[in-house]
Amino acid sequence: MGKNVIALIVALVLNATANLLIKMGMRAIDLELQGAGILSSGPWGLVRLLLRHWVLLVGLGCFAANVVFYAFALQKLPISVAYPIMVTSGFAIIVIVAGALLREQLTVTQWVGVATILIGVTLVARDAGRQMGGPARGQRSAPRKSFPRRLSADAATGRFRARRRRSTRSTPRYPQGKGRGSCFR
Repeated sequence: MGKNVIALIVALVLNATANLLIKMGMRAIDLELQGAGILSSGPWGLVRLLLRHWVLLVGLGCFAANVVFYAFALQKLPISVAYPIMVTSGFAIIVIVAGALLREQLTVTQWVGVATILIGVTLVARDAGRQMGGPARGQRSAPRKSFPRRLSADAATGRFRARRRRSTRSTPRYPQGKGRGSCFR
């Protein structure tokens, strides 16, 4: 389970990084084209444009890696938990980084919305352990189950005592009545 949670966190970071890199790459392409269409110079012009703006390609690569890690995370995590964490936490990361790097500004109402979303994600993630078979909040985990002992009643005392398991082998384990390690004597 721990590997899947780590994979979800890596997918989340890759998703946010991909969105930010694609935004930066498209901003640079838009400045270079000065409003002209991406395909105005034909398909080869598009290829040259993408190679000049490698940030966009790295962003697309991050999206591809995101899919791999997210698919691994979904092997064990319920999608009802993984998806809200992935989307809303990624949203919060993008909002914060976009404000710092891209100089995008949010209003007070938008910040309240981001805080509300993060509170919701916290509630979903907190309840995730119970959904995945862990103990409920405030409860201790159950002790590990041991194998049941075979008990037999002592007829004279009425007490139970452990009884030895009978062998199902038709031939003796150690031939000629010799014990373990007799070949080394």
